[in-house]
Amino acid sequence: MKIAIVGTGYVGLVTGTCFAEMGTDVYCVDINVEKMENLKKGIMPIYEPGLEEMVVRNHKAGRLHFTTELKEIINEVDVLFSAVGTPPDEDGSADLKYVLDVARSVGQYMQKYILVVTKSTVPVGTAKKVKQVILEEQQKRGVSIEFDIASNPEFLKEGAAIKDFMTPDRVVVGVESDKAQELMARLYRPFMLNNFRVIFMDIPSAEMTKYAANAMLATRISFMNDIANLCELVGADANMVRKGIGSDNRIGSRFLYPGCGYGGSCFPKDVKALIKTAYDHHYPMRILQAVEDVNAEQKQVLFKKLITHFHGVIEGRKIAVWGLAFKPETDDIREAPSLALIERLLEWNCKVAAYDPIAMPEAKRILGDRIEYGQDIYDVVNEADALLIVTEWKVFRMPSWTVVRKVMNDNLILDGRNLYDKKELETLGFIYKGIGQ
Repeated sequence: MKIAIVGTGYVGLVTGTCFAEMGTDVYCVDINVEKMENLKKGIMPIYEPGLEEMVVRNHKAGRLHFTTELKEIINEVDVLFSAVGTPPDEDGSADLKYVLDVARSVGQYMQKYILVVTKSTVPVGTAKKVKQVILEEQQKRGVSIEFDIASNPEFLKEGAAIKDFMTPDRVVVGVESDKAQELMARLYRPFMLNNFRVIFMDIPSAEMTKYAANAMLATRISFMNDIANLCELVGADANMVRKGIGSDNRIGSRFLYPGCGYGGSCFPKDVKALIKTAYDHHYPMRILQAVEDVNAEQKQVLFKKLITHFHGVIEGRKIAVWGLAFKPETDDIREAPSLALIERLLEWNCKVAAYDPIAMPEAKRILGDRIEYGQDIYDVVNEADALLIVTEWKVFRMPSWTVVRKVMNDNLILDGRNLYDKKELETLGFIYKGIGQ
């Protein structure tokens, strides 16, 4: 089977590469000429563990192709995945411009049956719009060519996307016809030979499932952060509370870790989009609005602890930040708690020095030279008045605290991910404050 993936962002590139790894002939299509040429050379536009090797291997084997011309390959493929971006508008709704542009191109260039699958995260009802645009373009040409549409939302975790795709816990597919279901079943069967975990449903339900899943995970995070903040006020330990409730198999322990807020390309955008969809249907998503409000506040929690400790006098102080990416194993800093924190520190005229093993080039693109970027974890703490941990990279797990204490001006550690043992660090002469402790 031959397929096309339109859009080589995070989802598109991982999807196309993993299908190629299973033997499918894949055409990755993008309008960015430089990106396509770089991919042919094995130069990645994103960081994802294992992706570079897999791209190079499959491109060399002739299963993974990169092109800027959809017109040239559309009639060579059986299935076309639309994986273009859906950035949020100012009102929080998903911008469908690029999704509908792909649909328009399909309608203009198709000469035979094709299954058009929306892989991008899109609001309920998008598939109907895609179908209508394709039909309109066919009508302009005076043709009537059979096609199907489907929805196949992604559930990939950045930093573990290849594993998630190659061994999925489930694959959600919305279809309208038996033919579309058969094609999607054939495409995914190699990934789950022993346990076929494709869940077929109607298209609106598939579109909603993606938003509902991310909204639920975001809700768990904000709930635990809210509980953690209360724990600090009443003298409880949020880590103990998390273990206590997580051991209940009706609740489970996943996504119940208190911290300094969630970020990334999915949770913030999808929560906003679902709130906007509900608003458009005259229904208030009260829980999700609270989830978003709690998260916005939580991104300021380390700053508030810093201000409290120094009694509001932080101007001119050097603040070291460990971690810029919104989570480990990615260079993605979209909506990252680090950005909100650093902006507040700069507003208060602090000197900020940051280190991240992967995300510093992306941070430089956004923050420029307004902050310092360290060579390693010890470089940034040199003469620092406080150390703030924002991302739980493994390189931060077991530092030499003797070195850290020796080179810091002061002894304050604010741990936004609860990586360390409070008693141990206090024994070493630090003032340590975590989340919910």
